[in-house]
Amino acid sequence: MKITGIKSFLAHPTYSKDPDIVIKKNMLLVKVETDEGIIGWGEANTMADRELCINQHVASLSRYLLGKNPFHIKKFTEMVWHIFAERRGAVDLFCAMSGIEQALWDIVGKSLDTPVYNLFGGPLRDKIWVYGTGWTRGYKTPEDLAQRAVEVVKLGFTAIKFYPFMNEYEMKPAVENVRAVREAVGPDIELLIDVHRRPDPLKAIRGAKMMEEFDLFWWEEPIPSENLDVMAEIRNSINLPVVTGECLYTKFDFREVLEKRAADILNPEISSCGGILQLREISTMAEPYHVLIAPHNYNSSSMSLAASLQVCAVIPNFLILEYGVHFSELGDAIAMNPFKVENGYIRLPTTPGLGLEINEEALGNYSFKELPVREGY
Repeated sequence: MKITGIKSFLAHPTYSKDPDIVIKKNMLLVKVETDEGIIGWGEANTMADRELCINQHVASLSRYLLGKNPFHIKKFTEMVWHIFAERRGAVDLFCAMSGIEQALWDIVGKSLDTPVYNLFGGPLRDKIWVYGTGWTRGYKTPEDLAQRAVEVVKLGFTAIKFYPFMNEYEMKPAVENVRAVREAVGPDIELLIDVHRRPDPLKAIRGAKMMEEFDLFWWEEPIPSENLDVMAEIRNSINLPVVTGECLYTKFDFREVLEKRAADILNPEISSCGGILQLREISTMAEPYHVLIAPHNYNSSSMSLAASLQVCAVIPNFLILEYGVHFSELGDAIAMNPFKVENGYIRLPTTPGLGLEINEEALGNYSFKELPVREGY
């Protein structure tokens, strides 16, 4: 079998259920074709204003794959790291590589007529616990935030993640936001707090202690992950599990997190850390440190989610997986067999490959959209 073509598709998602939620992101899906007619799909993570750069990386990497065997996945990723990047890779390249890598696994699974998770020893679980995120943008009051939380729970989630900080990083309003959400959804819904890498360790510690009473599930990215020594100090100073990893991209980055005991939970992104094999290898590294894996997935609810499900099925230290509620409209529209959240879980697909097929015609209805220039620093 030989690779005969690689195509990419930029798409802008919509969320008509809530006009206050403005999606400042485009999606990038990758399609790999073969001479035997087997097609694979994957997804590259994107960031506002950098989508075209990532898309160009996909095109540049394609030259190295045409005519090659799609089964040689590890050889491809090693080539990207050692030859294409000369060991000086950056996030844009890792995103592009991740999207292609997922598509190659999709081809391999389809060729062997089995789900990808069977190629890693078979599943440890038949359903994957997910949390709902991406539903808070534009809220104005604690009551508004609480009502949105109730609506997300009604969609079938038993865990929800949100960013409670308004007015930059003031703690008292944030506490009231969390209080309102906890009172609205009750004690049985898990609340995951995203601090979003604020560069103030003292406030991160103070905030965690002020919010302990609300029985929070985790405290994500209290500071940027560039200084893991300080991250470890924060972890040792609070009573909430610390999460980091969405801005780390290689096994070498995650090695330091584990050695420094800087986090209880890692959240690597399958569409920017290198893909399926890289995420599994990071998970294996974390296992002997008794560190859990909760993959980040700020991408569509189609291919990136499908790829993440395959890895979550096979790793012993899996905890929970991210599901972008505001991306579901796009995901449901472009997938021929979209995933459904039921009682907090997504049932593991049983079809070959990544378990999801893309409707290319429907994908064309969500064309790329240049986003407004962002202010700030």
